[in-house]
Amino acid sequence: MAVAAKRPEATICLSTALVIYDLTDEIPFQSEIAIPRGTQPVTVHGLHIGWHRFDPDTFHIGRTEYALPGGLSIGLYSAERTIVDLFRLSHHWGSDFAIGALKRWLRERGNYASKLLDVAQHFPKASPAIRQTLEILLI
Repeated sequence: MAVAAKRPEATICLSTALVIYDLTDEIPFQSEIAIPRGTQPVTVHGLHIGWHRFDPDTFHIGRTEYALPGGLSIGLYSAERTIVDLFRLSHHWGSDFAIGALKRWLRERGNYASKLLDVAQHFPKASPAIRQTLEILLI
């Protein structure tokens, strides 16, 4: 809530978003928060926050609002955007983490590869890895 109050553009991302969507069993050590590149993070004492700076041109792709207590809200990337980001940043997170989240996402009713590929098309560096992984998983 403190981050949302101080940085309206702050957006829950990566491992923290996976927890919200129940796409991982891991409990993150810190809250992963994205802000547009060029924006300064805020210091919130007592909280472990991993700040990530994403390109302003793609920052709002897949971004929704997540309701918080007290009438506040914070940005939250969709499950599809979160998976794309995990593939895009797999050099930090590892491809196993991204593939595991993708497998869980595919098992949920209403999730289709086309939804994921619609988001992935905006991220040319991640798109080939996602396509290749989908081809392997869906054969």
